[in-house]
Amino acid sequence: MSGLVVAVVLFAALLHASWNAIVKSGKDTFLTTVLVSAGAALISLAILPFVDAPAPASWPYLAASAVAQLAYYSLLAAAYKAGDMSHAYPLMRGSAPLIVALASWPLIGERLSSMQMGAIACICAGILGLYIAARRPATAIAAKNKGRATAFALGNACVIASYTLIDGIGVRLSGAPAAYTMWIFVLNGTGLLLWTVLRRRAGLLAYAQTQWRLAALGGFGTLASYGLALWAMTQAPVAAIAALRETSILFAIAIAALFLREKISPRRYVAIGLIAAGAVLMRIA
Repeated sequence: MSGLVVAVVLFAALLHASWNAIVKSGKDTFLTTVLVSAGAALISLAILPFVDAPAPASWPYLAASAVAQLAYYSLLAAAYKAGDMSHAYPLMRGSAPLIVALASWPLIGERLSSMQMGAIACICAGILGLYIAARRPATAIAAKNKGRATAFALGNACVIASYTLIDGIGVRLSGAPAAYTMWIFVLNGTGLLLWTVLRRRAGLLAYAQTQWRLAALGGFGTLASYGLALWAMTQAPVAAIAALRETSILFAIAIAALFLREKISPRRYVAIGLIAAGAVLMRIA
């Protein structure tokens, strides 16, 4: 994997952690998610006239991805509503690359080297280690919420793995990674917005009036993050990119420590070290 591809994926990971922090910090996690998705759709619509259209062979993958990402945004908001970002994010992002790695060989014929498999194992172990290092809930209500957050996060990990594999194939068939990415966000952003207008129109309008900046910042973050990752998937194995992208947890921890003033335990530092080791292995593989 080239140094350019690694740098691009790491930057995408930073953007991913940043827009997730925006969603978590919103007053209403679901409506914030809707605004972020809508913002990405508007940006995409503005860019689409200037890029080549994706090849027809990729259209079924676009449709499947749009449906999967509607589920992703819904589960993301539910997980962040039920629990902390430091709990849900590692589960979502840590479980997905393992699923991708196991499925990419039988589905798309990609075989990883032993070093790449070791890198995936390090990254997954580190991210799951962050979850294990989390404090136990102090109350029964907190324990119930943590259980709900865990269920939503693990369910979303399966969704993430699904659309990663779908888009890994679709973007290669498209012949136009930029346009493929834009259409994904137009389709899922429009679908999520229409569904919300039907159910919570008044609440959405009121929320958007005061929180519209989230649409611009979060929309750019999610669009750029996934667009860069899809481009990288045209340059290197899908499973390898999916795993390296999960280093976003490092940036999420940094954001928590520097801006949210969360304390980082020694166990968490060990887990972070495993993730960093996985990133290095992926770079030299």
